[in-house]
Amino acid sequence: MSFTGKGWLLGAVLLPNCMIKTANIAGAGLGGLTAAIALARRGVRVQIYEQSPVLDAVGAGIQLSPNAVKVLRALEIEPSLRPFAFEPENAVIRNGGTGAKYVSLPLKGAAEQKYGAPYLHIHRADLHRVLVEHAEDLGVSIALNQRMTGYNEAGFHGVATADISIAADGVKSPHATQMNENQPARFTGQVAWRGVIDAAQLPPNTIPPDATVWTGSGQHIVTYYLRAGSLVNFVAVEERTDWQDASWTTAGDVTELRRVFSGWHPRIETLLRAVSDVNIWALYDKPELTRWSDGPVVLLGDSCHPTLPFLAQGAAMAMEDAFVLSDCLAQASDPQAAFRSYEAARKPRTTLLQQKARANADLFHRGGPFGGQLSLAKLNVARMLPAGLAARPFDGIYAYDVTQIKT
Repeated sequence: MSFTGKGWLLGAVLLPNCMIKTANIAGAGLGGLTAAIALARRGVRVQIYEQSPVLDAVGAGIQLSPNAVKVLRALEIEPSLRPFAFEPENAVIRNGGTGAKYVSLPLKGAAEQKYGAPYLHIHRADLHRVLVEHAEDLGVSIALNQRMTGYNEAGFHGVATADISIAADGVKSPHATQMNENQPARFTGQVAWRGVIDAAQLPPNTIPPDATVWTGSGQHIVTYYLRAGSLVNFVAVEERTDWQDASWTTAGDVTELRRVFSGWHPRIETLLRAVSDVNIWALYDKPELTRWSDGPVVLLGDSCHPTLPFLAQGAAMAMEDAFVLSDCLAQASDPQAAFRSYEAARKPRTTLLQQKARANADLFHRGGPFGGQLSLAKLNVARMLPAGLAARPFDGIYAYDVTQIKT
């Protein structure tokens, strides 16, 4: 990335000061915290408003692809994460019934060499804690039990004004709804179960040390390790319409989970027998929004482009957003010009990856045209491709580096 003006060095990235002095952020999630860090490192005084009464991350595992790690590396966060991370051997797609491999792409060591950064698995709570510590070390203030419900020409309702207000408050963001009245979040007909298991509770080698997608008919399961291999994370997705609660903290029925995924590969059934606690949430999506900003308010992450978890890019897109927004604010003459540059830089990529994630739902669930036969044919063709060709759909995602792109 080409910078001008006074700044300071972060690794290989020179970050100039922003022309704004203060910023309010709605949401202390991964996107909001990354934005706070990126802005604070450029001299901005940041106040975060978080609706939860405690600063406690929800969720289980998260996959940090190379494009996300590049942002964390540029902000000098990566070293703090490494002790908690797990680097998978391969990215694998398997038949959920037979266990047969459709695709296997090397990741450990290979991702750094090919894409310029590693592919890491980390517990969301560990990532969240590290981001909070970095933000607070930079002087970011976090106010809890503060739900932002809308905005006016001065910014968020009911709080001290700032030069800009960033809505990083998720798929059900009231600010996104106010800004785009006829484009609400929409239920996708997909529901996800998630949980974490102590690896010691499973027979050795039950779950491969990979980022694995197990495909099925109208269902799929993702498995991978966390915390240096001491934990196994799983996400199990099914198509259903009778559950539309988007909360990540709602407890699910373990017996029902086992029933829904009965008859799967013995490794999966062994995994699910070891589950004691599970959460369940409905997956929501949005169309390409008409507006990402209005006056001093700008959207970030899931508030403007929620990405279904079939590409492992939701958090990565929010982190990329955060870096690009802070860069645009450092380059532009006023906030509105910065917001226009930010949207122009980010919307094509985020829209494309939203589309790719939706398409993967058909692929993983053997759905789509011709009764799913086309999806099955794609998987069988992928089985015969050399690794280099099979990896091409991911090359443009993982090689991308927002810290080196001129905005």
